[in-house]
Amino acid sequence: MVHDRTPVLIGAGQLTQRDVEPAVAKEPLAMMVDVARGAAADAGVNASVLQGLDSVAVANILSWHYSNAPGLLAERLGARPVQQIYTTVGGNTPQFLINETAGQIAAGRVRFALIAGAEAVRTLLRARRENVELQWTSGGAGSPTVLGESKHGTNDHEVNHGLHLPTTIYPLFENALRAHYGLSLEAHRQRLGALCSRFSTVAARNPYAWFQQERSAEEITTVTAQNRLIGFPYPKYMNAIMEVDQAAAVLMTSVGGARELGVDPSRWVYLWGAADTCDLWFVSDRVNYFSSPAIRLAGQKALAMAGIDIAQIDFFDLYSCFPSAVQIGRDMLGIAADDPRPLTVTGGLPYHGGPGNNYTMHAVATMMDKLRAAPGTKGLVTGLGWYVTKHSMGIYSAAPPAYQWMREEPAAYQAELDAMLHPALVLSPQGRGTIETYTVLHDRDGAPIRGVVIGRLPDGQRFLANTPDDRVVLDALMSNEGVGRTGRVSSSDGSSRFEPH
Repeated sequence: MVHDRTPVLIGAGQLTQRDVEPAVAKEPLAMMVDVARGAAADAGVNASVLQGLDSVAVANILSWHYSNAPGLLAERLGARPVQQIYTTVGGNTPQFLINETAGQIAAGRVRFALIAGAEAVRTLLRARRENVELQWTSGGAGSPTVLGESKHGTNDHEVNHGLHLPTTIYPLFENALRAHYGLSLEAHRQRLGALCSRFSTVAARNPYAWFQQERSAEEITTVTAQNRLIGFPYPKYMNAIMEVDQAAAVLMTSVGGARELGVDPSRWVYLWGAADTCDLWFVSDRVNYFSSPAIRLAGQKALAMAGIDIAQIDFFDLYSCFPSAVQIGRDMLGIAADDPRPLTVTGGLPYHGGPGNNYTMHAVATMMDKLRAAPGTKGLVTGLGWYVTKHSMGIYSAAPPAYQWMREEPAAYQAELDAMLHPALVLSPQGRGTIETYTVLHDRDGAPIRGVVIGRLPDGQRFLANTPDDRVVLDALMSNEGVGRTGRVSSSDGSSRFEPH
């Protein structure tokens, strides 16, 4: 017998706004109104029930500033929620909000909740190019409660050496993975192409995907003017695409609340397992660059809560801003590289589109459809924030769990991650060094311009450095394995330079 307070997701809505003229395009607020009403329709109830929401939460919006986004959304829906919640930056935040809301529902503190997010980066950039002034909503009375860690994803020393954008940092993980797997550059290229091609195949069949085009492995890995190198080894087709207009929302309540609303049990999707973790915050403090202790622990906690193992998961959506995020997530969850189960239900951020912090809401919404269509199956969704830093995980099924729902508070297990031993960072290194991982950055014409190195000194301490901008040096790092290569590092005025032998 399922307890009346067991949390359930009862409806989901998605919207993709494709190349509408900026003057008439919907702003993020209007898009969220649409997907909220779509979620009600998906639940099989009239949109008027949204007036009874007692919690409205919005994932952080990058493309437009609202003083109180959840308050404005509630007002447009005719609701007066007790809780108005907004998040800090992070692709983990949709799943994080679902986990938090589920806990509040189970405790009886929330009765009926909307979680939404939207981005209109495509329209915003097009408006700027065409000199169109957008007449979008501003302001919003009151202030929402802000959830999540507000600390920036990188520190000054990292930024000073070029570690300040996802396009710079995720290639560092990728090159470390290649060395960890023992692959040649060509074998690695082929493996990345195959992985990404499979994602594009899923996107091609997804009506909400931004790029509904299946690409071959060769097309994805071949560098062209349209598919220029950005951060070695990633050409453009392997990067998350944020220039999209997309929105998604889910409705949550309890089993008892779903019955009161008249939602048919066939629409209910249960959150079987949930976990939220953080790796050591700054990239330069990580244990290594081919693993994530936090994803491993989140997987263990979520699966233990659900009472199942990874072999019993039927569908996955692993956060996919870059291939390294997918591979680390896969490895940490114990999924074999040749496992036939697809790792995405949407197509992933490079092909479905990466709407700011809200991609994972689309993953959950799509997962709900798949689980309802195959009763008894189970799906696992991961969200990731910053640079393999913040992690949220959910395990879902349209079948009820066989236990009373109870979530372990993340603080109870985060301490073991915060205490992990890791290499000390030397700010002014001198002498012999070895490359631990690296990347080569490119300009918008595809020319190499800067090498970024994370290295180790002979005593095991870590350093950050840049290589000379010499084309011979940069080309050599892209034509031969750079991980493990030795050289000399020197420092001056807070910056370090690594010259490979």
